[in-house]
Amino acid sequence: MPATPPAVEIEVADKVVRVTNPDRVYFPETGATKLDLVEYYLAVGDGIVNALYERPCMLHRFPSGLAGDKVHQKRLPAGAPPWVETVRLHFPRWNRTADELCVTELASVIWAVQMSTVEFHPWNSRRADTESPDEWRIDLDPGPLCDFATVRRVAHVAHEVLDELGAVGFPKTSGGAGLHIYVRIPPDHGFSDVRRAALAFAREVERRAPDDVTTTWWRKNRDPHQLFVDYNQNARDHTIAAAYSVRGVPEARVSAPLGWAEIDDADPRDFTLATMPARYARLGDLHADIDRYRFDLAPLLAWADRDEKDTRGSDA
Repeated sequence: MPATPPAVEIEVADKVVRVTNPDRVYFPETGATKLDLVEYYLAVGDGIVNALYERPCMLHRFPSGLAGDKVHQKRLPAGAPPWVETVRLHFPRWNRTADELCVTELASVIWAVQMSTVEFHPWNSRRADTESPDEWRIDLDPGPLCDFATVRRVAHVAHEVLDELGAVGFPKTSGGAGLHIYVRIPPDHGFSDVRRAALAFAREVERRAPDDVTTTWWRKNRDPHQLFVDYNQNARDHTIAAAYSVRGVPEARVSAPLGWAEIDDADPRDFTLATMPARYARLGDLHADIDRYRFDLAPLLAWADRDEKDTRGSDA
């Protein structure tokens, strides 16, 4: 029986994280190991902490790597050191609570990776008031027959609408086939209002690009060649992969922040665990300034009122 590789002790600021099974292959297609994943998150440390900072965070864990089962983990895994911070959430549907990871420093990210986390999925609110989102998320989700050229076109339409509203959007690849755009907002509204605003924005994008975009809710009723602007990602307890999160796909893609000028040449396949450290070293965190720009949702909520009135009128 082969000997178990020795654990590796990783110094992260004033903390030490003991990484066991560092040679375990997490991504069989590329051969990337658990230690490779640790080193990736160290390389993009400021960026991943900025993306997760003080947000409840669900973990997508792969205890045996991608060859094994995936675990969607709300509660903090057992055995956390005392310095790993959490936030308690209540889930009314089940009348239960969960203490979720709440990242305030890079050591907590590395400890989560030690506990087999590959993907980090934060809420769009922070622990000071988990019921009041401070982030509006625009999810450009292509249908199964929708190409990335369509995603690029729709991203430009979304950018145009944001500019007209006076909102500053921060785009990133999803790590899959789509794009996300994040906009900071004051934490003045609940999830329901943020979702209403997101739907109003999605409908405006649909009006401007009707051949490319749908807001049809039921997947079975959508044209598979179109892109769905998924406004429901702003509902309570809906999460998407953070900026700089690795995704649990064979090529170890990363949800990579982009500059708007990069959209036309961007290919999601280019941003991986292997390529992102050099990009990050060259460009730094492209979302570093996101907290400087806040957009008041009032115009979008007015659009939502208008759309709902129009809908009621058409049903009369």
